[in-house]
Amino acid sequence: MVLLRRVIGDALRGRRQGQQRTLREVSTAANVSLGYLSEIERGQKEASSELLASICDALGAHLSDVLREVSDTMALAEALDGITTGEPASTPTPRKPEARVTDGDVSVTVRRDSPLRTTLKATRNRRPGTDRPYANV
Repeated sequence: MVLLRRVIGDALRGRRQGQQRTLREVSTAANVSLGYLSEIERGQKEASSELLASICDALGAHLSDVLREVSDTMALAEALDGITTGEPASTPTPRKPEARVTDGDVSVTVRRDSPLRTTLKATRNRRPGTDRPYANV
């Protein structure tokens, strides 16, 4: 199972790092403590909708765009669950330790560390609105 707060944190961190901005710069602009923003990015804290909107505003992003990215990542993770089990997501069967799915702009790798711990890594392959990969930014 992938935690929503981790996917949201990854999306926010990816946007911040894509802009080459520090936690301090974004936390100041969003009027949130640096430590709390760091915990949100690491998926340790759940941000309220108001706080998410403030962070997105500080990043110059629309909340709807960030949530769409999160939704796409979650959908891929759910699809991966079926791939790693070979069964529909609701069927409890032993899983392979790692699987990867690519859906054009997003690559998702899911690693099952234990029955209660899953690590998700999502990578956006292209800059939004362009045909250029992130590596060439």
